Amino acid sequence: QVLLVESGGGSVQAGGSLRLSCDTSRVRYRLASMGWFRQAPGKEREGVAGIDPDGRTTYGDSVKGRFTISRDSAKNTLYLQMNSLNPEDTAMYYCAAAPGRLYYGGSLKTTDYNYWGQGTQVTVSS
Repeated sequence: QVLLVESGGGSVQAGGSLRLSCDTSRVRYRLASMGWFRQAPGKEREGVAGIDPDGRTTYGDSVKGRFTISRDSAKNTLYLQMNSLNPEDTAMYYCAAAPGRLYYGGSLKTTDYNYWGQGTQVTVSS
């Protein structure tokens, strides 16, 4: 059963922007810490951004100042706004949820999350 559904990926040139969305309507969203992760071919999955139920956020060093994570409780949707994209951002991006868990400021650890989406591909060309 797929509980999280990502969308918004695609191909973009370096310097461009994309906004990813994650439908979380099947998860107890209001009480969940949420996160975005990415995985490039041959590399480990890495944390991109995390957000706790109160909206506090944390970011990976490589995306600070360029990416913004946000959540719309009314729409049960998690977002990742990605600006100033570069080829190193090319990866499969995954949404993750940890219902009932409060990681203050969010978490970038894959082991902190127990629900995952199937991913959306982001490709940035130079």
